Amino acid sequence: MIVFWLVLTILFIIFATAKLKWHPFLVLILSAFLVALFYQVPLNTIAKTISDGFGGILGYIGLVIVFGTIIGLILEKTGAAIVMAESVIKVLGPRFPTLTMSIVGAVVSIPVFCDSGYIILNSLKESLAERLHVSSVAMSIALATGLYATHTFVPPTPGPIAAAGNLGLESNLGLVIMVGVVVTAVAVLAGWWWSNRFLNVAPDNINAADAPVAMPEGMKTRDDYSHLPSATMAFLPIIVPIVLICLSSVANFPSAPFGNSTLTDILVFIGNPLTALLIGLFLSFLLINTEQKTQQISDSISQGLVVAAPILLITGAGGAFGAMLKVTPIGDYLGTTLSALGLGIFMPFIVSAALKTAQGSTTVALVTTSAMVAPLLDQIGLDSELGRVFCVMAIGAGAMTISHANDSFFWIVSQFSRMSVSQAYKAHSMATGIQGVTSIVFIWLLTLVFI
Repeated sequence: MIVFWLVLTILFIIFATAKLKWHPFLVLILSAFLVALFYQVPLNTIAKTISDGFGGILGYIGLVIVFGTIIGLILEKTGAAIVMAESVIKVLGPRFPTLTMSIVGAVVSIPVFCDSGYIILNSLKESLAERLHVSSVAMSIALATGLYATHTFVPPTPGPIAAAGNLGLESNLGLVIMVGVVVTAVAVLAGWWWSNRFLNVAPDNINAADAPVAMPEGMKTRDDYSHLPSATMAFLPIIVPIVLICLSSVANFPSAPFGNSTLTDILVFIGNPLTALLIGLFLSFLLINTEQKTQQISDSISQGLVVAAPILLITGAGGAFGAMLKVTPIGDYLGTTLSALGLGIFMPFIVSAALKTAQGSTTVALVTTSAMVAPLLDQIGLDSELGRVFCVMAIGAGAMTISHANDSFFWIVSQFSRMSVSQAYKAHSMATGIQGVTSIVFIWLLTLVFI
């Protein structure tokens, strides 16, 4: 019955989010109460456990998510994301157009959500495809898979941050970033390889051939900007925080590479994710170049808070759900069972992939799976610092497997690329499946070497 109640809870999460269309925040909170009911948690501790779990995770990474979201929004609104994309294209040149498009997507999606990133880069992708005489389908898949890779593996994207927080890595995001970049490279190459199968395939959505796709409100293309920032200024708000976070992680290594000096203390302080992203936030303010700069900054912060709010609520609810699971006997029971099966790193991947494929949201899959897996880390052999990082990567690999009709990103890619649903399944959905499977195999190989 121990496993039965957990399966029932998972089915409830899938049914409520995918079929009833309830908000994931409400579903995860209700799931925490269901777990308490099923496993007979003492009534006088239920409310406190949920509250502590909700507040605990947000106390660690709540502000980090807010700062990262505002930075991404400013990069999007000021045209800095387009400048970043064009800079990558200039460096890589036109020799490998699909690979260039994949790398463009991977770079831009670090600060910008993959959905928004695809929309603002769509016109650039189409013009590049026409200029280089490459199928727009191949370029679309290359861009989509590049965006998707960093969206699921590399902080400060909210999903990986939330998963890292649930697994106790909130103070070591630098290591998550470094490993995430390596895994992202493999995922990007897998998506690029699949995109090349469509080099001679044209979009088949005949009904949309002559009709422009409606742009979401407030979304701009390159032609809408009278002024664009320089490449240096465009990259600073995201590169500086990432470098500072990574330096802080290096400074915290047991070998103490910088010694026990004032320099080490400074690096640890400014490289704390909260401090680093606050610095990045102020650097992003420099991109706003209007007469009413103060008002624009205030408006950007307000819009960023609106965008971040649902993510924060889902993340906090995931923390509450995870906290409730930790006080039940499910952790010890599943740990013993899974240890006997020898699934190891594949267990979080399978759970995450099942949740992603069933309900469509990558962020929900990352948050929910990390909350469920946290009590099992010791039993599946991932209770070391590096083991937790690989667990985040495994959950991310599952959270990209598979993007199909219940995922908003699927519709953005298919509509803006003028692909029919059938063609989008063959091209985009299959690509995300290949990315996920390739990534987990690579992560598994890394665990064999480093754990």
